[in-house]
Amino acid sequence: MKIDLIKGGVSVDDRGSVRFVNDFNFEGVKRFYQVDNHKQGFIRAWHGHKKEGKYVYVVKGSALIGAVKMEVREDLNDMHETLIEPEGEVFKCVLSSQDPKVLWIPPGYANGFMSLTRDTIIQFFSTSTLKESLGDDIRFPYNKWDIWHVEER
Repeated sequence: MKIDLIKGGVSVDDRGSVRFVNDFNFEGVKRFYQVDNHKQGFIRAWHGHKKEGKYVYVVKGSALIGAVKMEVREDLNDMHETLIEPEGEVFKCVLSSQDPKVLWIPPGYANGFMSLTRDTIIQFFSTSTLKESLGDDIRFPYNKWDIWHVEER
């Protein structure tokens, strides 16, 4: 599986606006949760799952989202799994309520985000129940992959 960005749109008329992502079909979604931070620039990262996938949608504001592939191998000598450091680059993108999109983060990826605006609200749609997710949880320090610098242009 690979990361996918499902594009949406905005329709505006004299009544107001409608934001939509019509190609998002909720396939495999078992639960959702909503996250907002107390301040702009706050980072929540890195959190991964071997089996759980996530769809990410910014309801309000904007956020820098990152995802990096984790490689987990079975150690044949002691029958335990070993986490191998990812060698690839971190995928990153900005999601904004002004340009609706849903980001698919497949199983086997660590992910994180930084709120770019004070009012950012993000919804996550998970392919695992809470119980399944808790047994499939891998965490790294927030600066393990330091993508959190906003590039001046």
